Amino acid sequence: MTQSVELLLDEASEAVVLGEWARLAEAGLPTEQRIVPSPTHRPHVTLWAGPAIPADVDATLPAVVAGLDLPLLLGSLLVFGPRRGQVVLVRQVVASAALLDLQARVATLCGTQADSHFAAGRWSPHVTVARRVAVDQLGAVIGTLGAVPDVSATSRVCRRWDGDVKKAWDLA
Repeated sequence: MTQSVELLLDEASEAVVLGEWARLAEAGLPTEQRIVPSPTHRPHVTLWAGPAIPADVDATLPAVVAGLDLPLLLGSLLVFGPRRGQVVLVRQVVASAALLDLQARVATLCGTQADSHFAAGRWSPHVTVARRVAVDQLGAVIGTLGAVPDVSATSRVCRRWDGDVKKAWDLA
């Protein structure tokens, strides 16, 4: 299962993304909103994901993100794909030097492979809005969201997700 290291958004910017998820759900369109809510399913920026994180790395991560107070800018909608006739719709997170530096440190610590999406120069910071959007639904999804203004956000919390046990915990 997937292990990951993720940045959480401040309350106000998280509410903006949750509102986008809700508008899509109300329209019966693909969304990241879950039918059964889960406290661990929240808008986030994944710094790294993979099949395993060694215990010594897990022990080191809190020091890497200690004192986190990272400004973020959620920008335009982007589309990843298509694959098998579907796309993923995301909010771009503008790549600041501080964000890129943090991600590189986390990815290096976690043993990122050179061909990974999380390797230096390959990572695309984003917050997922909807997965499994059929290509022919994309216009309806974008139309439902309407104007998507930039959102100034702050991340003060980095968390770990353990997909094996479906558990998340804050690192900072």
